[in-house]
Amino acid sequence: MLHIDLNSDLGEHYGAWRMGDDERMLEIVTSANVACGFHAGDPKSVLGTLRAAAGSGVAVGAHVAYPDLVGFGRRQMNVTDEELEADVIYQIGALQALARVAGTEVGYVKPHGALYNTIARDERQAAAVIRAMRAVDPELPLVCLAASPLVEQAEAAGLRAVPEAFADRAYEPTGALVSRREEGAVLHDSADVAERMLRLVREGVISARDGSEVKIRAESICVHGDTDGAVQMAADVRSHLLDAGVSLGSFTGAR
Repeated sequence: MLHIDLNSDLGEHYGAWRMGDDERMLEIVTSANVACGFHAGDPKSVLGTLRAAAGSGVAVGAHVAYPDLVGFGRRQMNVTDEELEADVIYQIGALQALARVAGTEVGYVKPHGALYNTIARDERQAAAVIRAMRAVDPELPLVCLAASPLVEQAEAAGLRAVPEAFADRAYEPTGALVSRREEGAVLHDSADVAERMLRLVREGVISARDGSEVKIRAESICVHGDTDGAVQMAADVRSHLLDAGVSLGSFTGAR
């Protein structure tokens, strides 16, 4: 039977500002990438999201990022190796403590935004993130862009790499994501997105924006929670996969 994980970026509220609908998304996804306070997420809201994830049986991962609250972690930063390594250790540790109190545990790490895209191809920054993870817990899997050099780099360092595809993002022929600065980078037709993801699971391919096909081996699909109609799109992807006989569950085995 075909099997896939569905993940979403959650815990991104900050004080009076609300981002996404964590409660509804936790009814859909099997893994939750929870903000660690660097790009979004205050301690109270993060703890609430972790408790909700624990109650729903959804696996939890540390959604580590550059220290960029103003830019929501989407601005590339040329940080030193020492800074980045310490930042990642700090974020994982903070989420581990909150998760323990919430009755769950951090089962993986997924970088956010600009950090995610940078380490997909920047060997130096990727190495800093990998060192940080190995220092905290070398058994933690690293969720990374499918078909990127980071997959092999992480595996060569002894980490489990979990290749990921994005449901609502357009792809370049190279397998990279189309920059959010460009028109058409984010997809909004939920029926089309759901069919794209079913084809990805069945055939291991996804259509790039030029019409070519990109081969992608993915163990997880990200359905973003901060875009218009995100919950409905995630629900449509989930139901379409289940109707086609695809089983859903976290790659950590938590659900």
